[in-house]
Amino acid sequence: MSAMMKPSGEPSIRHSLEQPQTGPTALRIVLGAQLRRLRQERGISREDAGNAIRGSHAKITRLERGQVGFKERDLSDLLTLYRVLDQAERADYFALAQRANAPGWWHQYNDVLEDWFELHVGLEEAASLIRTYEVQFLPGLLQTEAYAHAVHRLGYPNAPARKIDRLVELRMARQKLLTRPNAPRLWAVVDEAVLRRPFGGPEVMRAQLEKLLDVVKMPNVTLQVAPFSVGAAAAGSPITILRFSDPALPDKVYLEHLTNAVYLDKPDEIDQYTLIMDRLCAEADTPEETSRFVRTLLDQLA
Repeated sequence: MSAMMKPSGEPSIRHSLEQPQTGPTALRIVLGAQLRRLRQERGISREDAGNAIRGSHAKITRLERGQVGFKERDLSDLLTLYRVLDQAERADYFALAQRANAPGWWHQYNDVLEDWFELHVGLEEAASLIRTYEVQFLPGLLQTEAYAHAVHRLGYPNAPARKIDRLVELRMARQKLLTRPNAPRLWAVVDEAVLRRPFGGPEVMRAQLEKLLDVVKMPNVTLQVAPFSVGAAAAGSPITILRFSDPALPDKVYLEHLTNAVYLDKPDEIDQYTLIMDRLCAEADTPEETSRFVRTLLDQLA
């Protein structure tokens, strides 16, 4: 049996520690899931676990969902309660908690980064595959700076220029993950209306279309356009599915709204949205057809 796996066949804490691209957000979720598994295996209620760390069942829920960091004393008490007494195993948990508590690079944007979006940025950083479908805007990972300015100005019409600038800086910083070593694969499907809608005016859109033609040459980027005739596009709202190389971290579906977001990770939910995404990819124009369409739109703007 692999040393990376527990007798139950589930990935061990040690395995998660050895994943080089797994950032603090993902590690918090992994650690929380491991603690939830331990609690359930021992038949301990959230209330009793909360009492053990001088807290409530709500605090245990937040810890198990990876929504908050871990204090060393709380983690020690929980491991003792769950009968994890081997010093080497406990050391792995503490090492994972230390990494999970470390601030991500995006924390420098806390002045404009919403809590509900911070989780997405952290998960995006850890993903090995990002599949996304957009119906109104181009994916943030593919936007030019000028296009991003136009989009943010639309979403925050009364915001000061400084806030818009900071939001655009954050979006440009996120794009660096596509060119880093061991970069994730981005597979994007966009509704035809996205490419026809001239955000920022003709000059901004021309530069944006030119960028798309450059970006799709990258080996880890696939772009498809869903024509108006595609029936699967009736999904109607943006969808992002994130997959991770760490088997301890389940796929996540991210559904963004104007002022909040929903994160789904139940198997039946993942299956449902994966089916929708698969249909979109199958019915949308191929990457080659998409590139020709982008060139046609560019000629129309000339």
